[in-house]
Amino acid sequence: MGSAGRAAVFDVDGTLVDTNHLHVVAWWEAFRQAGHDVPMHAVHRAVGLPSTDLVAHLLGEDRDTDQDAGISAGHKALYGQYFDRLPALPGAGDLLRRLHRDGWTVVLATSAGGAELGALRRAIDADEAITATASADDVDEGKPAPEPVEHALELAGVPAERAVFVGDTVWDMRAGSRAGVHCLGVLCGGIPRADLEESGADAVYADPAHLLSALDDGLLA
Repeated sequence: MGSAGRAAVFDVDGTLVDTNHLHVVAWWEAFRQAGHDVPMHAVHRAVGLPSTDLVAHLLGEDRDTDQDAGISAGHKALYGQYFDRLPALPGAGDLLRRLHRDGWTVVLATSAGGAELGALRRAIDADEAITATASADDVDEGKPAPEPVEHALELAGVPAERAVFVGDTVWDMRAGSRAGVHCLGVLCGGIPRADLEESGADAVYADPAHLLSALDDGLLA
């Protein structure tokens, strides 16, 4: 892409930090406590949506919406138990540091905020490489709407055609595609390659370490 003004935008959960299955268990238990039997595989496919959208996706539009806030709060409390030990995915910090050294503006685009985002950043341990964070609090609509990615591009000061978005869910690929950026998928969030490709991934890698090892011949070269 040439060296002047280019942005590498990263989803965080399931892309840089190995949290998707922790989210699944926390959501499953929050639903159970509210009297809903939601299978874990269905929860897994919905991870990556903002909380209210995830609840709507899994319980349907005819649900008792008075329960939404309680279910989301339940998930937040249950997931919060893991904050001191969230595991980074292989190569996550090294990948961000390398891109930063190569002149990329690295921006995180995540639905996490506050203490959760702090815990994720501690896990990645590459703060010196991260220019900005676009959190769900900053936009009206989360993924798969393009807003989170567009907001990240604004923070980076880079047009869509000079940006690459890396994520692990179909929601990420749809958001990136709608924002007009090149999309790279990673398999470490547990979503199948075919699903990521159908949703807009230009290429798919195993995890951040694999992407780092292949930097010289891909979109992040």
